Amino acid sequence: MSKFADAANTSHTLSLAAMEEASRLGQRTADIDHLLLALVLSEQTAGQVLRSFGIDLAGARDAVAAQHAEHLAAVGVHAPAPEPGGIVFHETDGYTWSDRALALIGRASGGDRRGDATAVLRELVAEPSGMIEATLVRLGTSPAAVTARLDEVERTSPHRPQRPIRPGELSGSSEAFIPAAPDAVWAVLADPARMPGWEPSIGSVSNAPAAIRVGDTWAAHARTERPDGKPIRVKPAFIDQVVELAVASDPHLIEWRFSYPDAPRANARRLRIQLEPAAGGTQLRIALAWERHPDRARRPLLGLLMRPVVRVVLWLQLSQLGSGISRVFR
Repeated sequence: MSKFADAANTSHTLSLAAMEEASRLGQRTADIDHLLLALVLSEQTAGQVLRSFGIDLAGARDAVAAQHAEHLAAVGVHAPAPEPGGIVFHETDGYTWSDRALALIGRASGGDRRGDATAVLRELVAEPSGMIEATLVRLGTSPAAVTARLDEVERTSPHRPQRPIRPGELSGSSEAFIPAAPDAVWAVLADPARMPGWEPSIGSVSNAPAAIRVGDTWAAHARTERPDGKPIRVKPAFIDQVVELAVASDPHLIEWRFSYPDAPRANARRLRIQLEPAAGGTQLRIALAWERHPDRARRPLLGLLMRPVVRVVLWLQLSQLGSGISRVFR
């Protein structure tokens, strides 16, 4: 990826995760502590480095809460902390970054900094308030140790760009970290009835098999209403889908093909997810491809003009899929 693409992707994924974490506590402003939690969840090198110290999401949440309580007690405030709830970010609005978090993310993209999660983590462990340093100490490490390990990893692990999974097709790939063991993640992905819980475009399924086998099919129905009750516009021909299980290798690889029975000339969609064990959870490699219907005429010039838009759409779809699976376990 280019520096711009790295920065844009990192800003989007960290913002989403940080604001989801803020929403658990009824907060609308994501600050540096939420940014730390987002980095613990990051699929990039920064997240892998933090997790290599044994830092997981539950421990990081506890350390942040304890550090906040200590800070308040030091100024004579002993009010109980708000009880965390579920993630409601997608059901509410009005979220923003704090000024210091926004400035920190901006510095991570300045000069020769790449703007990726590693650059953000370097800025975060060096921030001057002492909040992150104290939280890392609670977690058994320090800013110096984190920085040293980042240096070590970056010397031996060159940047690896993401590439289309099927050259010549509308396709893309991404990675995501899930804070759960591969068997637990597989149990969710392999259950057709749970697909609406992580696939953002699907509102319900029907005729789902109890135990899946390659070649099984079932019906999926588009989400037509947002959590706040506002309608989602979906063309009638694209409300119903047929989902076919194309590949299933427990618990390492699963792939589905989505087609539209009421729009037989529409492009079909393939979604492929590879699961790999990782420190503190599971690393996902998510690939998405749109299959052009053979009867549809090719328009090379239009395709060339639309390529940047298609890339953005694919990136958003992949990001939403990774985030949706992560939310199931948070």
